[in-house]
Amino acid sequence: MWPQSQYSHTNTHYQNNAAKTNEHQNQQNLKTLGMTSAISMAGPKPIDIEKTNELKESLVPFGVFESEAEMHHRMEVLGSLHRLVRQWIREESLRKNMPPSVAETVGGNIYTFGSYRLGVHHRGADIDALCVAPRHIDRTDYFQSFYELLKSQPQVKDLRAVEDAFVPVIKMNFDGIEIDLLFARLALKEIPDSFDLRDDMLLKNLDQKCVRSLNGCRVTDEILRLVPNINNFRLTLRAIKLWAKRHGIYSNTLGYLGGVSWAMLVARTCQLYPNALPATLVHKFFLVFSQWKWPQPVLLKQPDAVNLGFPVWDPRVNVSDRFHLMPIITPAYPQQNSTFNVSASTRTVIMEEFRLGLAITDEIMLGKCNWERLFEAPNFFSRYKHFIVLLASSANPVDQLQWCGLIESRIRHLITTLERNQFITIAHVNPECYNSVPLNTNNGQPLALPPGTPVPNDPAPEIKKNEEGEVIANYCSMWFIGLVFEKTNVNVDLTYDISSFTKAVHYQAENTSMLREGMSIEARHVRRKQLHQYLCASLLQKRERTVSGAKRRPPEPAPAQPHKRTRRLSDSSTDEVSILSYNDDSNSSNIYEVNIQNGTTPAQVTTEQMEQNRNKTEKPIQPTEHPSTSNSIVCT
Repeated sequence: MWPQSQYSHTNTHYQNNAAKTNEHQNQQNLKTLGMTSAISMAGPKPIDIEKTNELKESLVPFGVFESEAEMHHRMEVLGSLHRLVRQWIREESLRKNMPPSVAETVGGNIYTFGSYRLGVHHRGADIDALCVAPRHIDRTDYFQSFYELLKSQPQVKDLRAVEDAFVPVIKMNFDGIEIDLLFARLALKEIPDSFDLRDDMLLKNLDQKCVRSLNGCRVTDEILRLVPNINNFRLTLRAIKLWAKRHGIYSNTLGYLGGVSWAMLVARTCQLYPNALPATLVHKFFLVFSQWKWPQPVLLKQPDAVNLGFPVWDPRVNVSDRFHLMPIITPAYPQQNSTFNVSASTRTVIMEEFRLGLAITDEIMLGKCNWERLFEAPNFFSRYKHFIVLLASSANPVDQLQWCGLIESRIRHLITTLERNQFITIAHVNPECYNSVPLNTNNGQPLALPPGTPVPNDPAPEIKKNEEGEVIANYCSMWFIGLVFEKTNVNVDLTYDISSFTKAVHYQAENTSMLREGMSIEARHVRRKQLHQYLCASLLQKRERTVSGAKRRPPEPAPAQPHKRTRRLSDSSTDEVSILSYNDDSNSSNIYEVNIQNGTTPAQVTTEQMEQNRNKTEKPIQPTEHPSTSNSIVCT
């Protein structure tokens, strides 16, 4: 059985025991964690215990806690994977002429990291794991013989190897559990069962890919070591992760914060309030980071004085590090900024959500509303008046999965380009990737399904071609980018920006031999009133705020006052903006101007005027090689 003491996580109930509280507080007074001393060493009050119990109850409907059966199933899966690793290393050792007696003792191990190792994984979440092998086992062995061993296992499905990734990985579904398995070879003859990966000297003489693979485990273990109370940390992090996902700011790929970044922010809050319970910690989290002076970095400890030649985050030495907007530095050597993808727009969106989160938790702590209010998902589509819709299409579901992964990894570059336009205040990308109904069921037009809805899958899809012999795409996915313009009535030309983005995606797809017939990407400008053409009615409905009076503790609460509507930055968007787009005629080079405010009849604009507009916006005057079709946005 997989060692339960290290990898099982039990949800601890909070007891109203004053003696235990005082004992815990006295223990924490003996040490200070983090770069600075704590802001407050105060212990919990009865109201804090009550609010924490309410917080835990409010998380249950969202599936953030696993049942005992699900937890044991994960442990059994990890145990089976561990045995396969041992079997593979033993067989590979014998194949390399190692004596059988030695091959039995060289070991090999599986380590978990990420949300599972932190103990904050939700129901149905995947597992991040690392395979550690001795020095005579190569990465090529891992992606060849071990891959074939996995392929022969009846429990393994959806097996795929990504050997050329920045961090090479094998992805699989093992008996119903999604697993991302990394590989690292240590410069050791054998790997004992209880081997600790925190020793920095283990990295000596390792290659960059092994160091990156080890980094996840080392960072996760260091975070757990640096928090004053692991159970309080875990419940707080569960709440913050749920809030971030519900508010659309949980995605490292798209320029928001990923799981390890949220974990480090919560860990820093725990260091500043070491004796506080989760309800207080959630409130203090918003208090601290809504006022944080970015780009001042968030550090959990003084960086280690280790010099093994690996690059570390240091703006004093590395010029590029000085341009990071929200640096959150990992606590294990080699220290890295986990938020280097954050852009000006995503930082603005995150800070706005911090500010609104503080306002809501202020009311919660005062008993004016319940925790459910914090986890209400705002309607992204009602916040903006202008959108760019990115559509990724392909002929079959396998191609679509790869195509969407590539495009999603490039969207943050488009956001950065849009931010450089002097007339765009915010380019807010919704991290949700919306799958469309099959295009052949909707006259070739995309229509997004609610998140989590399975796409109808034809087991043997018929590949159709148009009159020119080109494969017709049938699968489509969409991303929506909300735009906020300055309050000026101007024409904003994005032809060059959109064209550059699509060309970069196609260029990377060709270089990685990913491009297939039927794959396409296009961008369209959509106004809010046109969203019904792309979204089903349930996605456009404004969510009702939950009634919180039912769970109020005071026996006679005062009449609820209407909540003041907090003004979002997106409210500053204006309709006084014009778009420029190519004529519907495929061979036309004329430009047409459409006033978004009143939708009046287009007035022709010459190519010379277009070039003048580009000069005004400091864009290079370069003609587009491939004029867009009538469905594509090239300017807004």
